[in-house]
Amino acid sequence: MKRKKLPKKIKEQRLAIKMFICLLYLILITILFVYTYKMYQERKDIIPWSQVQTNADYTYIDIYKMSEKFAFYEEQNIGIHFVIEKEETGIWHTYIIAIDEKDYNKYKDIIDYTYERTDKVPKKVRAYGYPVIANNEIRDLVIKNISNFVPAENEVQITEENYETYLTNSYLDTTKSKNVKFNPTLSIITFLLITTIFLFVLTIFNKDRIVDNLDEELDKTKRLLKIKE
Repeated sequence: MKRKKLPKKIKEQRLAIKMFICLLYLILITILFVYTYKMYQERKDIIPWSQVQTNADYTYIDIYKMSEKFAFYEEQNIGIHFVIEKEETGIWHTYIIAIDEKDYNKYKDIIDYTYERTDKVPKKVRAYGYPVIANNEIRDLVIKNISNFVPAENEVQITEENYETYLTNSYLDTTKSKNVKFNPTLSIITFLLITTIFLFVLTIFNKDRIVDNLDEELDKTKRLLKIKE
């Protein structure tokens, strides 16, 4: 339906209200965007291994050195390896990771360098995954094999008593991909954000029913004013 022409005063009022509605939309869009971004970041956050608190934390280890596998689960084709991570302060930490043997080539350069098969210093590799509590079988194999990996000058006698002090109670399982869980709150906020942006665009181009209804109300007001005159 074609809009009726409105007098200047009514047009100014209409424009003022339209700008006010647009301002409200912009405020709402900003609030919804901030909440959406924060919630998305919380889902996206990947924390370093040293900050892990639960087995639901998606985490990573920056690998500077890595052993050949000292344990192997043939059915799952998973190998268990020692790795060394270096802090910015220069402190080294020994951890344990599980990898799919199909991914061995990803770590081959670091493994070769660790065993001095090459002089070329490789770039660190960041391994992602979830922490898994080390069972007694893994612990026994770690205690038995760690002396073959850790340099003699840095060697600490690992026992059942000090195992968790030096190696934590878990290992990084890189075979587990990141879980993406459905978040109803995030979905609702995202829907509201998209809807608000859509309404904002409609208002800008004079296609918003709110503004259309406003025209009619202003037109009624104009007719009432004429009657009173």
